[in-house]
Amino acid sequence: MNILGIESSCDETASAVYTDKGLQSNVIASQTVHEQYGGVVPELASRAHHKTIWSTVQQSLEEAGTSLDKIDAVAVTQGPGLMGSLLVGLCFAKGLCLSRDIPIIGVNHMDAHIYANFIEGQPEYPFVSLTVSGGHTQLVYVESPFEHTLLGQTRDDAAGEAFDKIGKILGLPYPAGPEIDERSKKGDPQFHDFPQAMLDNDFEFSFSGLKTSVMYYLEDKEDPEAFLAEHLNDICASVARAITEVLIKKLRNAVVHTGVQTITLAGGVSANSMLRQKAKALARQKDLQLFIPHIAYCTDNAAMIAITGHMMARRGLFSDMNLKPFASLKQAVS
Repeated sequence: MNILGIESSCDETASAVYTDKGLQSNVIASQTVHEQYGGVVPELASRAHHKTIWSTVQQSLEEAGTSLDKIDAVAVTQGPGLMGSLLVGLCFAKGLCLSRDIPIIGVNHMDAHIYANFIEGQPEYPFVSLTVSGGHTQLVYVESPFEHTLLGQTRDDAAGEAFDKIGKILGLPYPAGPEIDERSKKGDPQFHDFPQAMLDNDFEFSFSGLKTSVMYYLEDKEDPEAFLAEHLNDICASVARAITEVLIKKLRNAVVHTGVQTITLAGGVSANSMLRQKAKALARQKDLQLFIPHIAYCTDNAAMIAITGHMMARRGLFSDMNLKPFASLKQAVS
């Protein structure tokens, strides 16, 4: 079974090939046009996908040493994501499938983040996945392949969204998550005790108040610019501590609640070094198996779409040509 995976949910145009022998290629075309706006501009994102999707697919096939003639099915991100971006990838995938008379597989982007852990590992079921990205923060109980129970999620901002919004307040370039992570390594996490919300709720998250707290904290200084210039690394470390401690506390709650022996991290924020360190510490404390994807498979990529498609194809979970994109998880059909 040779699967071509296509990802275009936001601002990364990606294509990958996954076969019975494993991942054969993973190509990502990143968009830089959004940096000047401090966030992703949907219309510009969809236009950029139009320009790069065919060349990205071609490159993934070449790197895999294969061709469209040897592809058995196309797996494509169906949602959630930006509607315009999703439509580019979905329409392109439908065109390929119709021209080659091969099946299509609509993939839930959030499911794919979870199954990215299977690219290089084999987590044992059941397990709990902490899925943290720019758009979502979730705790998911995975009983068996594609049998999921949502334990809890964010009530407002996602963890990655909080990093980016706080980064904008701090004057950091978009996306701010990686920059905050690097600066945190040089700062003092105990410099300031930023609030940790909803600790009395086992599985729900809230991060919108954190960015407000950072803003008021800086505004209260006599010379905010000078203070920020002197203590930027410390503030980044303190922000990272506030976010990651909440994430790990909730993950610990989920482990106790479900009794699982395996936990996974998933999504772009799982690349955060402080979160990884704390997850490893939790695994040691609770004698758990921990799986974290390689950095390349944490942020949006097509490898996770391709392996999820491969797992779905083995179970006969194909879609039809009427499948439509969904912008949010509330609109998901599965």
